[in-house]
Amino acid sequence: MKQFLADFSKLIKFRLTFLVVFSASVTFLIGSKVPINGVSPDINWMNWLILIIGGFLVTSAANCFNEVIEVDLDKLMTRTKDRPMPSGHMTTGQGLVSGLVMGLLGTWLLGKLNIETGLLSVFSIFLYAFAYTPLKRKSPIAVIVGAIPGALPPLIGYVAAHGKIDQIAVILFLIQFVWQLPHFWAIAWVLDDDYKKAGFRLLPTTKRDKISGFITFLSTLVLIPVSLMPTFYGFGGYYIAGVSLLAGLVFAWLAFKMWMDLEVASARKVMFCSFFYLPIVQLVLLFDFIA
Repeated sequence: MKQFLADFSKLIKFRLTFLVVFSASVTFLIGSKVPINGVSPDINWMNWLILIIGGFLVTSAANCFNEVIEVDLDKLMTRTKDRPMPSGHMTTGQGLVSGLVMGLLGTWLLGKLNIETGLLSVFSIFLYAFAYTPLKRKSPIAVIVGAIPGALPPLIGYVAAHGKIDQIAVILFLIQFVWQLPHFWAIAWVLDDDYKKAGFRLLPTTKRDKISGFITFLSTLVLIPVSLMPTFYGFGGYYIAGVSLLAGLVFAWLAFKMWMDLEVASARKVMFCSFFYLPIVQLVLLFDFIA
């Protein structure tokens, strides 16, 4: 049982899946409190639970398909060779069936909330598994393509509660979309040697050079005004503005240092900063919005 749980956790990329579901659950709560005809509705906690379960299953399915497609490449990399399929603990057939079952069940659950949420979840699976995944070996544009399904969870969470895509939904999507660029590039910098074993081309120039460092730094600068959009458009207050500005400046400073010294240690700091940035900003936005 212990081995099964360990394998399942690696199969669905549990930590990544948790972060995705966290984003969607927070924006569901935001969407739930957006006034309709001047009245702020109550939060439907049963729908929130359905979103969490459905989102978990859909994200897990996308990760399954990703690993089925890349099983031979995962065998080449140190960080992925102990996943269940490349290690021989699970066949690709079992991985595919697991992904199909979770994908269908998760999409059905999300579709019960509203049809838009179900369609967005299907689009997310296909874009991640069948566009981003094969592009990783072809072009650095894969990071930008992958940032689209990666930014859909807050959109899905919001639409699951509010029922439509509006200005707030687009801004929540944009914040997570832009955040993912320095997040992914910092990870690619840290893991570049391992990625090269599988032929992945994820850094902007495919190398740890000044241009890749500058583009990563530039993306953190772009994130600052994007993160201030909730306050600018009136659904976020001064608390979220202050936190977003402070967090963005720290993020940008660490990326600047990486650009200057081109060190893996500096990239690792950018990477860890990105892990903290998103949940902090989203939680403060939630509490600021509700308040």
